Amino acid sequence: MTIAKQILSIQNDLAHTHAKLIAVTKTRSIDELNLTYQAGILDFGENRVQELVEKQAVLPKDIRWHQIGHLQTNKVKYIAPFVHLIHTVDSLKLLMEINQQAIKNNRIIKCLFQIYIAQEETKFGLSPNELYEILENPIFAELQNIQIVGLMGMASFTENTDQINKEFNSLAQLFHALKSNHTAHQAGNVAWEELSMGMSGDYILAAALGSTLVRVGSAIYGARG
Repeated sequence: MTIAKQILSIQNDLAHTHAKLIAVTKTRSIDELNLTYQAGILDFGENRVQELVEKQAVLPKDIRWHQIGHLQTNKVKYIAPFVHLIHTVDSLKLLMEINQQAIKNNRIIKCLFQIYIAQEETKFGLSPNELYEILENPIFAELQNIQIVGLMGMASFTENTDQINKEFNSLAQLFHALKSNHTAHQAGNVAWEELSMGMSGDYILAAALGSTLVRVGSAIYGARG
């Protein structure tokens, strides 16, 4: 099946949900990315900063680039001029650096807090308590060149749909609690709009549980060689 047909199939799966498709383009060729763009997708997700920067330089400028991999503070400056959304903020230190680089580029950079929901030690992210500590820190309120627009989480890599369901539900509940808690809006740099959860193996479940952004790679392009 072609890239365009795979994308259409996924979009049909998402048709009656609030979820938007982000094509995860890591390790994919420029030709594959051009075919993705020609199929009408403008949201591309990359894990590695170097790869993201190289691709952004040669692809159409209306593509919205999402940083979806773990981000080190010393790499922020490379994507700050153009990144559309950073999904993986997991510390106040990283957020301060994003704010600093946003100031240099005269931009407000949108970000998601990455929340740790999986039962695997390899996943990054904040606990709910750590998230609230950042939100309540006076330094956070001073960061005027970032905007927190939601949460991101990665479920455990498992065939157990009950477990995935439980993990996605916990993230959705946290998101809705923040959304309905008016004190979480007072900083002026927060708008709880996006819930980024769901990948190739579980995007249908994630979308059903309220995800607004699903990050899909192998379901579009096939398994990486």
